[in-house]
Formats: sequence, structure tokens, C-alpha cells
Amino acid sequence: RSSAQEATSDISLEGFRKSLRAALQIHENYPALRELLAAKRGPQPDIVVPEEYPTLSRFKPTLDYDGEVAKSCVHCHQIHDAQRDLLRSAKKSIPDAILYPWPHPTILGLSLDPGERATISKVAAGSAAEQAGFRPGDELISASGQPLVSPADLQWVFHNAPETGRIDTTIRRAGRRIPLQLSLSPGWRRGDISWRTSTWDLRRMALGGLRLESIPQDQRAALQIDATELALRVAHAGKYGAHAVAHRAGFQKDDVIVAFNGRTDVMTESDLLAYVLQTTTPGQQLKVQVLRLGKRHELNLKMQ
Repeated sequence: RSSAQEATSDISLEGFRKSLRAALQIHENYPALRELLAAKRGPQPDIVVPEEYPTLSRFKPTLDYDGEVAKSCVHCHQIHDAQRDLLRSAKKSIPDAILYPWPHPTILGLSLDPGERATISKVAAGSAAEQAGFRPGDELISASGQPLVSPADLQWVFHNAPETGRIDTTIRRAGRRIPLQLSLSPGWRRGDISWRTSTWDLRRMALGGLRLESIPQDQRAALQIDATELALRVAHAGKYGAHAVAHRAGFQKDDVIVAFNGRTDVMTESDLLAYVLQTTTPGQQLKVQVLRLGKRHELNLKMQ
């Protein structure tokens, strides 16, 4: 999905039906397509068994069907949570590939028709997709040599793509197969992750349990904040456990963060999360300046 509210803009039963049919066509031609499907397995993971992650060690190899089966199951999103927690605990920077998993096609300027298998409905102006030559109506056939049967297949390719370089694709346009190359610029993965459930734990690590929202341009004048300056309003301050660190440090709902560890440039909540998780380590105390009822206050926020 591209947001928590607009799931149907990305998927539909009709598109799912067409993906299933495409998968069956691949199955009919197997094993002739074995080499094309090899990359679907992905690279060898650093940790092979999920239970070997420290935060997942409570799980067992088998499910508890006689008890609480749901709680005995490692959920997919917990794998990435465990990866991030392991890096953070080791005081290592969290790379973009782990901080921004499963990049959405819109990151590179591609919007896909939810009613189709993998057909482009819109190409953003000035995007990498437009520069590569994609057009609305193009049907995506393959990417990085892998056959595509759904938008999820394309996200799988993006998920395993390099930080820079290119992705070779093949499209069908007016009955013709055409090769196109998507260029990947540094930082290309960086989209909005604030809506994702996984961001909950990132807020604990980097923001002490705060949830932030950008101040709209039309509200900045009243706060005397320039359009080029940092302005993030505290929409929520956690009050329990490790998510209450910011609350205990004095942060309040509706505070406006105008400086964070010396940075005063415009950032979204996602930008700020990436900055903190890639440049700080647990235990550091950062100075944060907030605007509250017309006055500026300096607070200290401990990193986790």
C-alpha cells in the first residue's frame, strides 16, 4: 500500500484475479522458466532463522495450536523490526534498504492500475520513470530479468535493488516489447514511511515516543516560521514505558519542533527519523528546541 487510508488505490480483486492467472501461465511453462524465477528467492539473509534475532527469541519453531496460536507466530513485519532493533542495539546506522523496505512504485514515479496485473496508469512529471520513457498504458512484463505478475513483484525487485545504478525493465506497448532502464539516484528509496505500522518502534528509538506532523505552509506565518525552516507539530506524546521518554523530558502535545540537534532546515517526520537513526546512537542526549504558546523552550531528548 501507499498509505493507511487508500489501500484500494493499490489493489483490487480484479487485479488479484489477473495476477493469479499470470502466475498459472508461468506454472504451465515451468521448469523452462526456472532461471528467470531464481532471483525471487532473494539474497542469503544475515540471520537465517527468525528466532535467532534477540527480540524474537521468545518464539518457538512450532506454533502453539493448543494455546494462543496468533501470539506464537512470528509476524512478517516483526522480521524488519528485529533487523532495525539489532542494528540500533549494536550502535550501527540503519541503512536505507532496511529503513525503507518494499519501496512503492510511486517513489520512482510509477502509479499502477489496481484493476490490472502490472499496468501503468500514471507517470509523474520529472520522475525517474518519465526520464526512462514510461507512459500510461504500458504493461510491465519484467524487471531485473524477473517476470512480473503483480505490483508486489515490482516492489520485490525494488526492495532488492542497489542504492544506485539501474533497473532493466521490459514493457509491452501497442503489442510491441520495449526495453526501458530505470535510473536509481542516491537516496531514491526515501519516501514517506510515517503511515506504516513499523514506524511505531522507530518513533521510540528516535523521537522518544513522539508522533509528529508537518505544519502546513498557510499556518507558518502565524507562528512566524519561514517556509525554509523546520516546523513539526507534536500530534501525540506517548505516556507509557519506553514510548514515554519524550513526555518525561517535558515534551507536550502541540509543541512545534523548530530545531533538532542543531538542524533547523525543513524536514518531514520521515526525514527526521532517517536523520536520527543514521547519525546518532542510543544513550545520546540531543538538544531540541520547541515553540510553545509563542515562546521557545530547549529540551533534552535521550536516544534509544
